[in-house]
Amino acid sequence: MPETSDAGVGAGTGPARAAAATTEAARSGAVGGPGRETPSQAGTGTRAGSGTGRSGAGALAVEAAERDAKDPLAPLRDRFVLEDAAGDRTGAGPGPAATAGHDGEGDGPGAPVVYLDGNSLGALPRSVAGRLAQVVGHEWGRLRIRSWTESGWWTAPERVGERLAPLLGAAPGQVVVGDSTSVNVFKAVVAAVRMAQSDRAADPASPPRDEILLDAATFPSDGYLADSAARLTGCTVRAVHPGELAAAAGERTAVALVNHVDYRTGRRHDLAGITAALHAAGAYAVWDLCHSAGALPVELDAHGVDLAVGCTYKFLNGGPGSPAFLYVASRHQERFDSPLPGWTSHADPFAMESGHTPAAGPTRGRVGTPDILSMLALEAALEVWDGVDLHAVHAKSLELGDFFLECVAAHTPPGTVRCVTPSAHDERGSQITLACPSAEAVMAELCRRGVVGDFRPPDLLRFGLTPLYTSFADVERAARVLGEVLAGQDRPAGTVGGGLADASEGDR
Repeated sequence: MPETSDAGVGAGTGPARAAAATTEAARSGAVGGPGRETPSQAGTGTRAGSGTGRSGAGALAVEAAERDAKDPLAPLRDRFVLEDAAGDRTGAGPGPAATAGHDGEGDGPGAPVVYLDGNSLGALPRSVAGRLAQVVGHEWGRLRIRSWTESGWWTAPERVGERLAPLLGAAPGQVVVGDSTSVNVFKAVVAAVRMAQSDRAADPASPPRDEILLDAATFPSDGYLADSAARLTGCTVRAVHPGELAAAAGERTAVALVNHVDYRTGRRHDLAGITAALHAAGAYAVWDLCHSAGALPVELDAHGVDLAVGCTYKFLNGGPGSPAFLYVASRHQERFDSPLPGWTSHADPFAMESGHTPAAGPTRGRVGTPDILSMLALEAALEVWDGVDLHAVHAKSLELGDFFLECVAAHTPPGTVRCVTPSAHDERGSQITLACPSAEAVMAELCRRGVVGDFRPPDLLRFGLTPLYTSFADVERAARVLGEVLAGQDRPAGTVGGGLADASEGDR
């Protein structure tokens, strides 16, 4: 993701961050959900397609078809443009690309494309192209500047924010859409520090609020922005693993910037518990929801979150570079002091006053003129959520993950693929990450064969589960093709092994 989520990787901005990111990528995760055998318990696994494993390739394919037939969300797949026949498989977003065809066992150029990279860029909703044509042809082409009022362009950031709010568990009047995730992270962190320092001013005898806690395994941009916010506000940054944030928060802590779901491993952190611990220490919480918005219930209001940001082009399917969102809890809006006040966040923007008077509500989180084409593409994309229960989406995500891991255990050779995503449902986002040698070459070969996930250094294969359009047949085929690659059919350069190992030796 180009902003604060996953387009490329980095070591963070300091030794503590780099070390924590390394340990997080190596965190173990026994696989299989409650009441289900883990793949390491389930059997030894076999060469893909042999039909001699615990369930056998054929039995798993039948089970996938049966699950899809019973899936109440299956009809939503038709709301997206997908390659259910052969199509372009030239790459997997940031990372390796492969263009050659393959005429191996049943997964050559004539086979459908399995798209498991919606955790990086969501698929195109069918509602978007027609809407954009209308915006370009009529609203821009004919109405031109009149569309700022007649077509509702000026109020789009708030209107789209209202459309998005229920997916975040937010009441009306708290979400505005615009700018990138990085820009919104900077606004939120600086504003939170300013609120904390204002609180301290009311009690001068208390220690200064001059510390920003940072998720040590965060996407690099969040770290860069926290460092910049610290320089601006006179704070220092301390990188802490999310599991240790509750204990780390103290009387000098102003704010913590935390990812709800780790972009490498798919581990979900305790939003409610961490937020409560920060509040108990007198600090504020800023949550990065890039890998959870649209994937699982977030419930910002219910858990008392102060500020939150996130992108809209992953599980929300807003399109490449679609604008991000900023959530400001209603109780903080009058105190929200943005470090980037712009003319569209002014209470009377067309008065063109030299001084800035912030607007009421989430509008004070705006900066400049909104990006109308991408904004309205996102608005159209959100129509796919009409009538959709987010709890049902999350339940399917967990089922897809459990079934995918079962299929990986059955289809791949034993012992050399390790799952780093937690098995516990309350600790899992909506992706499965596997570690294996030569992961970059393996992912390039998977893409060549029509299974699109992505690779993150040094050895991680990420498979995004987007229940609005991912089927059980998709994940079964992905596991089967992975098994073919790992078993050595047209083996990529380098030593490649497979098989789902039990990685339950430790949590850190």
